[in-house]
Order: sequence, then structure tokens, then C-alpha cells
Amino acid sequence: MSEAPQSGDGLSPAKRKQLQKLFEHANKVMGQENFDYASELLTQCVVGDPGNFVYVQTFLGNLKKKYSNSKKGGKLAFLQGAGSKGAVKKSSLQKDWQGVIKAGVEVLKLNPWDVSTLTNMAGAAEELGFGDVQLAYLKTALEANPKDPDVCRLCAIALGERRDFDQAMNLWIRVQQARPDDEEAQREIGRLTVEKTIAGGGYEDRDHAKKAAKKTAAADDRDETDEQRLLREIKRRPEEVPNYVELANLYLGEKQYAKAEEMFQKAYEVSGKNGDILERLEDAQVTGMRFRLTELRKKAQESKSKELAAEHNQLLAQIRTKELEIYQHRCERYPNNLSFRYELGRRYQQLGRHKEAIVEFQHAKNDPRVRGVCNLALGQSFQEINQNRLALNHYESAVEDISDRNADDRKEALYLAGKLAMSMSNLDAATRHLTTLAEMDFSYKDVSGLLDELDQKRND
Repeated sequence: MSEAPQSGDGLSPAKRKQLQKLFEHANKVMGQENFDYASELLTQCVVGDPGNFVYVQTFLGNLKKKYSNSKKGGKLAFLQGAGSKGAVKKSSLQKDWQGVIKAGVEVLKLNPWDVSTLTNMAGAAEELGFGDVQLAYLKTALEANPKDPDVCRLCAIALGERRDFDQAMNLWIRVQQARPDDEEAQREIGRLTVEKTIAGGGYEDRDHAKKAAKKTAAADDRDETDEQRLLREIKRRPEEVPNYVELANLYLGEKQYAKAEEMFQKAYEVSGKNGDILERLEDAQVTGMRFRLTELRKKAQESKSKELAAEHNQLLAQIRTKELEIYQHRCERYPNNLSFRYELGRRYQQLGRHKEAIVEFQHAKNDPRVRGVCNLALGQSFQEINQNRLALNHYESAVEDISDRNADDRKEALYLAGKLAMSMSNLDAATRHLTTLAEMDFSYKDVSGLLDELDQKRND
């Protein structure tokens, strides 16, 4: 018998029993691949007990199977779900959290990867105090578009509250990559690093004493800056790793990258070469290098100096080499983290080492969250080594795997597939891909010219 933990005390025993029977029957028909009927049964379970994590997880899992994990849902979901989406928005504005859940499940039955609905439902679950359910909705939204900085932010906050430091920091890093000037991302990465160091290094008790010392110091000297306070604490207790990390993060926020790197280096040494702090040191090094790169680019463009342009290109090459080393180390440290394999593949690709890049992308695409972009990258690398048939196959796979919400990557996959098919005289495939692209964005690169060229080839 399937067991489902109950979420709260508001349900009567009779109601709980009724929902449990529905849940058991839903599991039975799911096993028979009757996903539509299972969906109707599980909808009643989720609406009846919206805080029950097992009900919600099973409801989402059934819908993902129904749509073959396509990340797209039904073809007419945007039309059929318009009324329910409006109800979600209205309920959210009225702070009717149960109403958000009730309307939201109707949208998800048409497209379980509808990001705006999932994030609204996550917000409702948070307001109702259902933390695990909130995270289930957010993780599904993240599956739809792993690079979406807004979803990454929401998921990172939720994971951070659960003290899941590694996953939360990885998501904040994605936010930072998408929005380099995001101060909250930089601050949260630093804060989580400190908390993880404290939790993992036996600093909990000393941290209470440290906080008390801070309050005393603030009372004694209200003109003391954070930098002065931390330098004094480091001098007084040089064995306390969190002080070095906190000061390093302070310097990062002030864009004093050399000082930040110095503090992370000291923290790394004092901690006995802690791997997490080494990663923060590496991140600080790359952040500083990229800041200098941006400054160099501006100066080179303004002055049109060949010397500065050459210096810019040299620094860019150094960054790519440094990042390659970093991701090699992280793949060794986290062999099961396929997102690191993807990032390592990208660095090999940037350096023109395409055969090595292909190996990494082939490993990484086992992660459904990055399968689409991996296939796109594989197509590019295969094309670079003149394996055009393999390249076209991967571009076409990328078109299928990349969600419509990740429009830029999908357009690029269509463009490259169409252009390569055209060069291979596969006019039917070229027409299919370039026409689809033109329907999405007729102004994309030279797609209109390529379509004209295709028409001319057919006429000839």
C-alpha cells in the first residue's frame, strides 16, 4: 500500500482517508500509463492537502511522464490555460493562497513546466508554511530553464534557508553569471560560504563568542569600520577562519579584488586547505580578472589602441586557461556533478580543444537540465572538426530538447541546423529549420537572406 504523510492537522480523519484512497488509486493507474486519469485523481489530492509533499511530487512526476519530459507541455497550453493563469494571478494579488494552488494545478495539467505558475504556487506554499512543497515547485521551474536568474534566485533562497549550502551557492553563482552586477548574489555567496565554513569546521560555539565580541566592540567604538573590526579580530584570534572569509567578501563587495584574493588565500591556509574556501579563492581570482577585462575592453574601444586590444585578448586567454583548471579540479572533486562537466566542456571548446570538449558534453547531457545546450555545443564542436552529419544530428536534437523559454539557445540551434543543412544540400531540412526560426524571429542574423537563397536554389 502507498503511504503518504499528511501535511497538517486541519484535515478530518475521514478526509485524510478519502485522499489516501485517491492517492493509492492514482498510483495504480499511473502504473498502467493512464496519466490523464491519474492527473485528475492527484489534482484532488493536491487541492485537498496542498502541503503534502508526496502528493505534490507524485502529481508533478505523473505530468512529466505524460509529456515525456519534453519541458514544453501541451501544444495549445498557452491558449487552454489562459483562464486558469488569470485565476492564479488574481488569487495571488488577493493573497488567496489556497486559490493559487487550486487554479495553479489546472495550468500545470496542461504544462507542468509553466514557470510563472510554478513560482506563484511556490510563493503560496511558502506563505502557507509548506517549505518542502515550495521547493518541489521551484525545482520543477528550474528544470524548465536552468539559467533563469529569477528562478535560480528563488530556489537559492529556499535552499539556503534549509542550510543546503552547496546547492544554494551554485544557484547564486548562476545568478551572478547572468547578472554580474547583482549585489545580492555576491553577498549571499559570501554569507553561505561563511555559514558552511562555520557549520563544517566546528566554529559554532566560537561564533557565538565572536558575535558577542562584535557587539561589545561596536559599543566601545561606534566609528570603527567593518574592515577595521575584522582586521582587529583577525589579529586578536588569527585561527578564526570565518573572519578572513567575511573580510574577503567585504573586499569583493567593494571591488577590491586583490585584497579579497589575499584574504581568501589566508583563510585557505588557516583552514588547513579547506576545499570550499579554495573554490571561493578561485572564484575571487576569476572575478578580479574579468573586472580587469571589462576595464581593458572599455579603454581599448575608447582609445582604439592596438596595444590595449592585444592586452585584452591576452588576459581573455589567461581567464579561459584559469577557468579550465578550475573546472578540471571541480570535476575531480564532484565527479557526479554533471553541470561542472558541461562548464569544463565549454572551456575546452573556447580554447579550440573540441575533441576533449565533446567527451565532456557527452557526459554532461545525461543531466536533463542541460541536455539541450549540450547537444547544441556538441553540434558546434562536431562541425569544427568537420563531422557535419554528426553536427546536424546534434543541432536537431538540441532543437527538440531546448525549451521554448530558452529562446536564444533554441534560435541559435535552428539557425546552425538550417545553415549547415543548406551547405550539405539538404534543402528540405534547411527549409524546415530556417522557416521555424523565421516564425520565431524574422530579424535573427541573416535568416531572411538564407531563405531567399534557398528559394533560388530550389528554382535553379
